[in-house]
Amino acid sequence: MKDIKSFNEEELKTEMKSIGEPAFRAGQIFSWLHEKKVNSFEEMTNLSKDLRNKLSENYEITALSEVRSLKSTDGTVKFLYKLKDGQVIESVLMSYKHGYSICVSSQVGCRMGCMFCASTIDGLVRNLTPSEILEQVYEAERSCNVSISNIVIMGSGEPMDNYDNVVKFIRLISDEKGKNLSVRNITLSTCGLVPGIRRLAEEGLPVTLALSLHAPEDELRKTIMPVAKAFSVKEILEACDYFFEKTSRRVTFEYSMIDGVNDSAERAEQLAQLIKGKNCHVNLIPVNKIKERNFVKSGDNNVAKFKNILEKYRINVTIRRSMGTDIDAACGQLRRSFMEESN
Repeated sequence: MKDIKSFNEEELKTEMKSIGEPAFRAGQIFSWLHEKKVNSFEEMTNLSKDLRNKLSENYEITALSEVRSLKSTDGTVKFLYKLKDGQVIESVLMSYKHGYSICVSSQVGCRMGCMFCASTIDGLVRNLTPSEILEQVYEAERSCNVSISNIVIMGSGEPMDNYDNVVKFIRLISDEKGKNLSVRNITLSTCGLVPGIRRLAEEGLPVTLALSLHAPEDELRKTIMPVAKAFSVKEILEACDYFFEKTSRRVTFEYSMIDGVNDSAERAEQLAQLIKGKNCHVNLIPVNKIKERNFVKSGDNNVAKFKNILEKYRINVTIRRSMGTDIDAACGQLRRSFMEESN
């Protein structure tokens, strides 16, 4: 059975031709799937019964089944979804004054091995399809009766390690005949896969690029993020500069603050020297506690000092407000606890 929700309209036209249907049916089906967000062919009431039967015989509509949802005192909702093959993924819906934002997963698990992240502990299981990423958005909108205005591809998985499917997802979610979300309201987070950053710069998609930096020099970064053995900080920053040159979109540098590891005044000075003068933004993130790791988040005073040093160099800095801490809203935590219960 073909995954109909992962097709764009042009691909749907080809599919319609292959089953002896006129091309205009593609637009109708695309609208039902991505604008009205239906999950069955029977709901496509402007299609003939014969066509609906034909579609049912040849195609499937990807749907997620909610295993669990947890609501935080701050309004954050964490969802755990089961996929068709029994694998589970998670997404997080966050409520802000400006609207609703969702953090979606791009893979089941992750193979990047970052030391502060629960997603990577059991490695990579598989990539998500465009429809499985899309459905995290659509299902959250359905179940909470909201309209999502911002998407962060920063859940479980490394988006650049599932490049084609993630880019297809971005094109589908921003299609004017579907959800029609502005590409500028999409943030893609990467641990620094240089070829992917350079390739994305050429796509004509002005997303916000968020780079998980977490250390201002290679040796320290290697102890936190194994990917640092493949790509140096210099190579990564050159790729980020190229992204800015091609898209005119400033890059966000994500910096997880880990007590006694990367949060000293000396590290702040190193980071400032590295990025001063760039059109960028730094997001300081007090690291989430994960029971399998012994990392502890930096104290508030250390975070404030770090921020002040960067601001001295006229670098734009924010401290990320922790959301959903009472419901284990950090990447991979809910999925991991569910897997432990199931074993």
